[in-house]
Amino acid sequence: MENPRNVTVVCYLEKEDQLLMLYRNKKKNDVNGGKWIGVGGHVEANESPEECVVREVREETGYTLLDYRYRGILTFCYNDEPAMYLFLFTSDRFTGEQTECDEGELKWIPKAEIDQLDLWQGDRIFHKLLETRDDFFAMKMVYEGDTLVECTLDGKKVEVS
Repeated sequence: MENPRNVTVVCYLEKEDQLLMLYRNKKKNDVNGGKWIGVGGHVEANESPEECVVREVREETGYTLLDYRYRGILTFCYNDEPAMYLFLFTSDRFTGEQTECDEGELKWIPKAEIDQLDLWQGDRIFHKLLETRDDFFAMKMVYEGDTLVECTLDGKKVEVS
């Protein structure tokens, strides 16, 4: 059985108070086009999210994860499309040499500058959570176009500005 295309992983690699970010500028008709996101992709048939994050990080960055943290689950609702479920990971333990990514430009960005990038509005919220919370969280983001119209964190509504 083929896995649905709406189950994905995203990982933020960390080193020296920086995050490895991917500027999506190489794919046509990319919902993430022009935005900075983490690395990741779709979970394949018979693959766990943990196996997927290791594979996707290696494919997109050249790095091999030595360890990672499962930080949360994100539900991304975009226009009238089916919801996308993202398993959110971070890692500060990896090895290898960075390679070029065929989906965009990889760049190490100081954490203090992340909020200045062109991010999805909901990404701004969960980036703050990654810095301020150690526990697992669940977040749902509902978008109309590029505008976040609704957000819930651990089942409770969050003010959207």
